[in-house]
Amino acid sequence: MIFIVWMFFFDGSSWLLHRELNQEIKKLEGNRDYFQNEISTDKEQIEQLQDSAGLERFAREEYLMKKDNEEIYIIEYQDSIIKNNNE
Repeated sequence: MIFIVWMFFFDGSSWLLHRELNQEIKKLEGNRDYFQNEISTDKEQIEQLQDSAGLERFAREEYLMKKDNEEIYIIEYQDSIIKNNNE
């Protein structure tokens, strides 16, 4: 009985150690899946940026760039405006 308790709790290859390691493996596999999804979306975005039209669209949306003869109007909705404490 002492041998079984020793092997179950105190040994270097105990059940508790294996349980902790299995939890760590599941966590790392979840991280791997997340990062693989991020890599695939980044690859899709890189492919879109290879085209000049896609690059122009990205620059217009993200950096608010414009052509010389254009005007840009930014529409802000009431719920997207950050309010100061003084107002």
